[in-house]
Amino acid sequence: MKLFGTDGVRGKAGEHPLDVATIRRLGAALVRAMRQGDASGGPSIRLLSGRDTRESGEWIERELAFGARSQGGALTSAGVIPTPAIAYLTPRMGYTAGVVISASHNPFEDNGIKVFSGAGEKFTETMEHLVETIVADTSWTVPGGEPDPVEQVDLRAEYISHLLEILPRESRASSLRLAVDCANGATTTVAPALFDALGFQVHLSGNQPDGRNINLKCGSTAPEALAAVVVEGGHDMGIAFDGDGDRAIFVDAGGRVVTGDAVMLMCAKRMKGERRLTGDAIVATVMSNIGLELALTDAGIAMYRCPVGDKYVMEEMIRRGIALGGEQSGHIIFSEYLFTGDGLATALNVLRTMSRTGRTLSDLASELTSYPQVLMNLRVGRKVDLRTIPAVATVMDDVEARLAGHGRLLVRYSGTEPLLRVMLEGRDEGELKQWGEEIVNAAKAALS
Repeated sequence: MKLFGTDGVRGKAGEHPLDVATIRRLGAALVRAMRQGDASGGPSIRLLSGRDTRESGEWIERELAFGARSQGGALTSAGVIPTPAIAYLTPRMGYTAGVVISASHNPFEDNGIKVFSGAGEKFTETMEHLVETIVADTSWTVPGGEPDPVEQVDLRAEYISHLLEILPRESRASSLRLAVDCANGATTTVAPALFDALGFQVHLSGNQPDGRNINLKCGSTAPEALAAVVVEGGHDMGIAFDGDGDRAIFVDAGGRVVTGDAVMLMCAKRMKGERRLTGDAIVATVMSNIGLELALTDAGIAMYRCPVGDKYVMEEMIRRGIALGGEQSGHIIFSEYLFTGDGLATALNVLRTMSRTGRTLSDLASELTSYPQVLMNLRVGRKVDLRTIPAVATVMDDVEARLAGHGRLLVRYSGTEPLLRVMLEGRDEGELKQWGEEIVNAAKAALS
């Protein structure tokens, strides 16, 4: 039974795999899996949960707690709080694991369950597979009954104290005017107090959640609204979080959107100057623009690519001992603070970079030249290694030779649909389209 995707268990709230029976069984299986992996044999399994503002979050949390209790575990709720807060608090408060109930940037009808280890890191695929195996085992059942209220604990102050350490007092420019969009999500319980403590002049939006307006025409997936606020209000910059607070997208004073690629570039260069960039390298995904790679090379910084997904970024960072990694979407990991993306921590690192360099966000972001990108999809009848088809391999080799040194080709199958995805980056969009069509036409003849 496959439950976990690239970012936990996802689906429509109330429908499989987020129906009551499966959620209870998942809560029970988590306890069973962690007890099985506990070398000390200790019986106490304590889970710390947090959620975003979706109307389904509370009942999902109750059912998850019911399942955990049925196997002798205990679940305590930190309430509405950002995902990275759970990752930070779980090991520091002595919990066995952390659980977040959120579907991140998705609409309110969706929800999800993602799990952090006792070290505050995303569950490994090995642990996810173990949980799935236990869920599928028909030799045990979860008893029936009504769920009890979930024990509540307020740990926001501890998380905010951790964030305040990222931005030293000398870097807190109280004259800076910020516009902050909380996406009507999890950061609504933390961001106002954090920025107030930092002394910034802040205009808040997306700060009135009603259970259904999370990510609705606001937040990191809709930065246009924030851009208008920044320009019309004469703000120095804007910060937009997503529904669960693990990513941030920025807007400069002119209303231009600044993506995760630009953030990684400006922070990597500053961290290298401060000797905080271990290995003089970062980790990015296959979707980061080649302009980032070229700009980093000019700065003497290497870039290692990994598959799309923050857990793959984290795993590669840990494997190589790297301090900075992330995605174009604004999901950035600063490992000296936490091994998962944190939108608030990202915002503070950008503000720190601006303060230490004395430069505006627009000026820093201008050092990234994003190359034109062309994306094409081909529906296929079968998925075959394209390198084993001479006609397709020849065309791909020709295109890669034309792009050498100033462009990039990525050809891959979709993991969820019968599609071949072709992505090209380079200097001339017209040429990219032409070369992309050559690959698609060759593949169409071979895979139809």
